[in-house]
Amino acid sequence: MANHVQLFRYLNVKVKPLAANDVNPSMKKLYALFFITLSYLSAAYAQNLPYLPDPTYKEGEKLTYKLRYGVISAATGTLKVEKSKLRFSNPNAYHLSAFGQTSGAFSVFYTVKNQYDSYVDGDNYLPYLYTEDIHEGSYTRKEYATFDHRNKKVSGKKGTFTSPTSQFFDLLSAYYFSRNLDLSSLKKGDTFKISYFLNDEVSQLGIKYIGIEKIKTSLGTLECIKLSPEIKSGRIFKKDSQLFLWVTNDGNRIPVKAQVEIIIGSVTMELTQASGLKHKLGQRVSYSK
Repeated sequence: MANHVQLFRYLNVKVKPLAANDVNPSMKKLYALFFITLSYLSAAYAQNLPYLPDPTYKEGEKLTYKLRYGVISAATGTLKVEKSKLRFSNPNAYHLSAFGQTSGAFSVFYTVKNQYDSYVDGDNYLPYLYTEDIHEGSYTRKEYATFDHRNKKVSGKKGTFTSPTSQFFDLLSAYYFSRNLDLSSLKKGDTFKISYFLNDEVSQLGIKYIGIEKIKTSLGTLECIKLSPEIKSGRIFKKDSQLFLWVTNDGNRIPVKAQVEIIIGSVTMELTQASGLKHKLGQRVSYSK
């Protein structure tokens, strides 16, 4: 518990209700790490990325994660895949959703309940529409983004922004698209980038491929693709901090674990439940590494 209190003191999190304009940015970054790590393979070439012709997920898939600070439960998250009830140019569209909230002792100091929704083309996995419903302490916010891939534009409440590539995403659709990348030419040490829209700007995220490794998880021992997404040192991360991510080397390509050292302690994300998978967990397929 001492480390827990120490972290909150370091991040200047006050143990009292937050005013609407008093959301601690460092705490938000720590919580946002949960969803950033889910975008494990959100990285690619400057040109358009090769992707698998059939999705690695299906309607009805549900994944549940927990985020821990040391041994303390900090947050939980649930991701779902459904058929879209909204109509777009391609009737084959998916509704991707993620709900995350702080848990355990962290909820006493800072309460987060956030909903993210992305609607994507079922054939090329590119997003049509993205929405956020944010509740962090007493602060609330609703955002949206619409995507025009032909003209490399994304529009939100604060204007229209330009992407360097025609393939660009919100973080949620980036996660699902990345599961469908063709990794056949990926070699140890390769680094890639992808464009994504977040916080009213288009950015790029780089990922380094480390190799294949077997790890123990709550769902059994699994062969995984090990990756290292880039992070920037600062108030949260150490100068030499590295974020490592383990993704199943099977037909589902789902992240089962992520771990990173921060200024005080470490943060770990783990998959706790998986249902509605397209393939049996751990089952190798033609596109496994």
